[in-house]
Amino acid sequence: MVDTSTGTTWAASPDRYASTDYRRAGRSGLLLPPVSLGLWQNFGDDRAPETARAILLRAFDLGVTHLDLANNYGPPYGAAESRFGQVLAGDLRPYRDEIVVSTKAGYDMWPGPYGDGGSRKYLLASLDQSLRRTGLEYVDVFYSHRRDPGTPLEETMGALDAAVRSGRALYVGISNYSPEDTAAAAAILAGLGTPLVLHQPRYSIFDRRPEAGVLDAAEAAGAGVAVFSPLAQGRLTDRYLRGVPEGSRATRSTYLSRDDVTDDLTARARALDEIATGRGQTLAQLALAWVLRDPRVTTAIIGASSVEQLEGNLRATQGPPLGDDELAAVERWAAPTGESL
Repeated sequence: MVDTSTGTTWAASPDRYASTDYRRAGRSGLLLPPVSLGLWQNFGDDRAPETARAILLRAFDLGVTHLDLANNYGPPYGAAESRFGQVLAGDLRPYRDEIVVSTKAGYDMWPGPYGDGGSRKYLLASLDQSLRRTGLEYVDVFYSHRRDPGTPLEETMGALDAAVRSGRALYVGISNYSPEDTAAAAAILAGLGTPLVLHQPRYSIFDRRPEAGVLDAAEAAGAGVAVFSPLAQGRLTDRYLRGVPEGSRATRSTYLSRDDVTDDLTARARALDEIATGRGQTLAQLALAWVLRDPRVTTAIIGASSVEQLEGNLRATQGPPLGDDELAAVERWAAPTGESL
């Protein structure tokens, strides 16, 4: 694609794989970068398209081959998939086979009884819509975004199996499932011949609930783990160390408010920032290194509002492994094992 700002045609860096050590997703053959790019909050119609394009292309140049989407990422719903589709059509199409694209369905998407939940009707219709928005013939990973208690688990897993058998997805995953439902879902999928490849839970220094069974259940099922919100929606970055700045996510997002940036979390973040400084890292880099310390974690999914933020966070993998003393220091300020602050 010709970049209108420079008049040049974009081409991927020939060194894009030089500095990334990819991790295997469980017992599958799928390899993912340790840090993946999520398009949850910064790729909707409320953001400049040229910024989204720059972030996506720079991520690929730095070896980030995994891009994580969902049907309702925006705003409005579907916008992130459409924006990715535009960049794919204009720049990334020649590199399609070097990219892992995941998307999900499970939360509210369109009006009426068939636009939410875990039914076969909703999941497969949503996948078809996602393919149209992205311009893809198939997605690499299709997730059930949440356990729908109103739908039999056999029906939801059957829909994931059907997505693979129809050629619309290569692998399947689940997100936000309990340990018990993870085990049950994996067993159903194994019986169908379409193994569970990824589980996507929320996991960070401030939210350690996956340690209460989800990580173990994924490992027992042979699935990898792709964690989201490893930076606690910015609370494990330098953004909120001195209050809530105007224009930050806590002032404009429906998923994070000023009330979520408590004095206690701010004090903990400052203490963790001192530990990070002692390692020659930013707080965000420390937070990413911490979730990636666990071999059950395949990849940590981050957002990015700028190329500079993306580049800084990707440097988390360049630091030394966390030592026992450093882990003990982090533990003092982290959520208790299996709990969330």
